[in-house]
Amino acid sequence: MSTAKKNTKTTRKGPASRKEKQPLSTEERIKRHFNSLCAQIDGGHFTNAIKTCDKILRLDPTDPDALQTKLFLYLQTEQYAPALEIIASTGKEKHAFEKAYAYYRLQREDEASSVLEEIKEKNGVEDRGVMHLEAQLSYRQGSYQTAYDLYNQLLDSAEPHSEEHSDILTNLNAAQQHLDFISSGFLQGIDALPATLRNSIESLPPPPPSSQQGAAALSSISTAAAVSAEKAQTQKKPRARRVPAGVVPGVTPPPDPERWLKKSERSTFGHGHHGKKRKGTGVGGATQGASVDSVPAANSGGGGGGKKGKKRK
Repeated sequence: MSTAKKNTKTTRKGPASRKEKQPLSTEERIKRHFNSLCAQIDGGHFTNAIKTCDKILRLDPTDPDALQTKLFLYLQTEQYAPALEIIASTGKEKHAFEKAYAYYRLQREDEASSVLEEIKEKNGVEDRGVMHLEAQLSYRQGSYQTAYDLYNQLLDSAEPHSEEHSDILTNLNAAQQHLDFISSGFLQGIDALPATLRNSIESLPPPPPSSQQGAAALSSISTAAAVSAEKAQTQKKPRARRVPAGVVPGVTPPPDPERWLKKSERSTFGHGHHGKKRKGTGVGGATQGASVDSVPAANSGGGGGGKKGKKRK
C-alpha cells in the first residue's frame, strides 16, 4: 500500500502536470513599460524615463505616445538637438511650437522666427505660448519695443497672483529699462562726461559697416600686441634683486668659473711664481700640507734632537 501511495504522489507532481509560463505578448510588455514610465515621470527620474521610452519604441517604433513623451523629456532635460531629430521624424507640421522653442534655446534665432511666423499664419489666433516665445525672441534680438508691447498684452490677460504674472512683470521691467536707456539714458551719460572726452567721442569716425573689417582690425591689433610682447620678452632687464651689489650688468666682467676649486687645482696655478722662494724654505711654490725634506733643522747642533739639557750646578 505504501508503494502505491508513493506512485500516486509522483504521478501528481510530474512535469507534464506543471503549467509552463507563457511569454508575455507585445501589448502586455508595452503596457508594463508604460506603467513604469508613468512612475518614473512622477518621481522626476527623467533619464530612466527616456530609457523606458526607448524600450517601448523598440517594440513599436511608431507609437505616438512614446514619441510624444520622449520629446517632452528631451525638452525637460535641455537636450534640444535630439528633440529636433524626433520632430523631424514625426513630420514638419507636428510640434511646430516645440521646434521653434528648441531653435530659440539653441540660439538659432532666424529659424525660430520663421517657424513662429508659420504658426501665426496657420493658426491666426494669438496663442499665449507663441506670444511668450516671440517676446523673448524679440528681447534677445534687441527689438525691445516689440517685446514691451507683447508683454503688455500678456499682462492684461494674466491672473494677478500667478507665477506667470510675476514673470511677465520682470521681463516687462527689463524691456522698459532698455527702452529708457536708448531714448534718454545714454544721452544723460554722455552729458555727464567731461567736455574734452565728450568732444573726442563726437569726433570719432563711425564703426566699420561690415564684420569682416572689424575682424581684420582685431587680427591686426592682436598681431601687433604679440610682436610687442615678444620684443619685451627678448629685451627683458634682469631683476635688480638678483644682481649683486657693485656689479653693473654688461660692464663688470663675469666671475671666475674656477673660484670654487682649490688653488692647486686651478688652471692658472703656478703661473708667474717660478723664481720666488718662501721664507725659511729653499723650495718655492709649496702649499699647505707639502713636505720639504731638504730643509735642514734650524737647531742642528748637539745631540738630543731638540731636548733641553740639564742645568749645571
